[in-house]
Amino acid sequence: MAKAPPRIGFVSLGCPKALVDSERILTRLRAEGYEISPSYEGANLVVVNTCGFIDAAVEESLEAIGEALDQNGRVIVTGCLGARAETITDRHPAVLAVTGPQAYGEVMEAVHTHAPKPHDPHLDLVPAQGIRLTPRHYAYLKISEGCNHHCSFCIIPSLRGALASRGIDEVMQEAARLVKAGVKELLVISQDTSAYGADTRYRPGLWNGQPLKTRFLDLARALGGLGAWVRLHYVYPYPHVDEVIPLMAEGRVLPYLDIPFQHASPRILRLMRRPAHAEDTLARIRRWRETCPDITLRSTFITGFPGETADDFRMLLDWLEEARLDRVGCFTYSPVAGAAANELPDPVPAEVAEERKARFMEAAARISAARLAAKVGRRMRVLVDEVGAGGAIARSPGDAPEIDGVVRIGKPGPCKPGDFLDVVITGSDAYDLDARLA
Repeated sequence: MAKAPPRIGFVSLGCPKALVDSERILTRLRAEGYEISPSYEGANLVVVNTCGFIDAAVEESLEAIGEALDQNGRVIVTGCLGARAETITDRHPAVLAVTGPQAYGEVMEAVHTHAPKPHDPHLDLVPAQGIRLTPRHYAYLKISEGCNHHCSFCIIPSLRGALASRGIDEVMQEAARLVKAGVKELLVISQDTSAYGADTRYRPGLWNGQPLKTRFLDLARALGGLGAWVRLHYVYPYPHVDEVIPLMAEGRVLPYLDIPFQHASPRILRLMRRPAHAEDTLARIRRWRETCPDITLRSTFITGFPGETADDFRMLLDWLEEARLDRVGCFTYSPVAGAAANELPDPVPAEVAEERKARFMEAAARISAARLAAKVGRRMRVLVDEVGAGGAIARSPGDAPEIDGVVRIGKPGPCKPGDFLDVVITGSDAYDLDARLA
């Protein structure tokens, strides 16, 4: 009787970029014949993919490692926190191995050492799209690693390195496989999506027999030809981003931009080492909406950054009122080990930062409610995520999974996750929409 292949448990923490790393590791494990265990006790060992961006994420990762050690005892650690191995080994010296982010080969070597791979794995056990942790109808498409920016509050470049873009032919091949496998929405991600290809000087590749540059606009245009929704995340607002807005107006990619503005005060933006021209940003937002009136703009902001005064915060609130962003997230400043911002003077008391965050989110919710209310009565195409006894939960072109709102459909008729439905919007609240079949 053939010996059963080793079973590997897996814990995935952190952002969608880390989720893609987990999917790639899982794909390689299955390609080599390993089985994936849904429980600690059924696994020969456990891989924990960690996050190390802010203190809360570090603590969550360390707790997850501790839980895996308690429940299983054999743990390999990878991911962003792995770039600071001593943080892990000081607290959990019993881990079998520690690797940094996107270290797929090193993870597999550690697995081979501590749970030797089965003989003659059957490659056809792995679907062409690989092993994914998202629902069948949407998938994250990571186009690059690392970042060339050195924002004072961030340590991503020290964790994930400088920008390293994947070839456009490789990205398009993966995207096409995903769509062929039934994916209806591609969520394009990286640390700096709009910088795609800058490190390779936009080196051309081949797609469908035609030359195609490794460049943000060319990628968006090519992805738009695959027949799936294409959603652009983490888009740093370089001038060339303006060129993709007409593609949204034409319906080739979703009218949705996720741009991390972070603040509006030029002084704070300079301390953050971010672009400090908030007034230019407002003018660009106006032009984007003129070109594509249906565009949804999402962003994240930080309150309580060192040196932020009441005037700086008031400038941020005023900017938000004028920008009228559709989707907004906000975090209070959190010191990150190794970040340059830790050395800045005039720290903001935590209670002040929290109070500012609450005021900011109150304004954001009011703006969101008004913008969603303006959609009532409109016809819209939505993508179904869940179907239950009470109806269906779907998303509009303006809703990214997990982070934005939803569209609630009371009587959707026969449908399943991954179906597109045409609906009429019948109601709204601060973040979500209600609809009926058109």
